[in-house]
Amino acid sequence: MSQSLVDDTEDVSLDFGKEDQEMALRGVQIRHPLATFFHLFFRVSAIVAYLFCDWFSKSFVTCFVTIILLLSLDFWSVKNVTGRLLVGLQWRNQIDEDGKSHWVFEAKKVTSQSKVPFTEAEAQIFWLGLIISPLIWTVFFFGTLFCLKLKWLALVIAGISLQAANLYGYIRCKLEGQTDLSKSNSLYLEQQLFPRMP
Repeated sequence: MSQSLVDDTEDVSLDFGKEDQEMALRGVQIRHPLATFFHLFFRVSAIVAYLFCDWFSKSFVTCFVTIILLLSLDFWSVKNVTGRLLVGLQWRNQIDEDGKSHWVFEAKKVTSQSKVPFTEAEAQIFWLGLIISPLIWTVFFFGTLFCLKLKWLALVIAGISLQAANLYGYIRCKLEGQTDLSKSNSLYLEQQLFPRMP
C-alpha cells in the first residue's frame, strides 16, 4: 500500500513541445492551418462575392459593403497575422516622439540554431495568394472599364489598392527587412510603455 502511495505522488516530467517534434517527424506541411485558411478565405470570398453578388442581391449597396468588408478583413488578417506566422515578415507605420511617420519593414532572422517557424508549403501559399489576388482585381478593373460598369469601378480600385498595399509591404519586408521581429517589437513596446521624460 505504501508503494502505491509513493508512485502516485512521484514527480513526472512533462515534455512540452514534444508534439511539435512529432509533427515535424511526421512531415506535416502546414504548421498554422487556421492562419493559412484565413489567408485565403477572405480574399477568395471577396472575389467570389464580386463575381456572384448580382445573383444573390439586387442591391448595389449591400454588395459593395459586403465586398469592402471582406477586403478589409483580408487586409487586416494578412498584414497583422498571416504574414508574421506564415513567412516571418511584418510591416507597419510607426510614429516617433517628434510626430514623424516611419515605415518599418521587418523579417524574422532564422539562424542555424533556431528552428524555422514556417514551412515551404505555407510560404508558397502565402506568396501565391498575395501575388495572384491583385492580378485578379486588375483583370476585374479592365472588365469594368470595357463593360462600362462604372459603379463597380470604385470597388475594384479599392480591391486593387488593398491587395497591392499588402503585396508592396511584404516585398519591401522580403528585400529590406533585416531587423529581428522580437527585438524590434520589444523596442517598440518599450518606447510605448516608457516614453522619454523631458
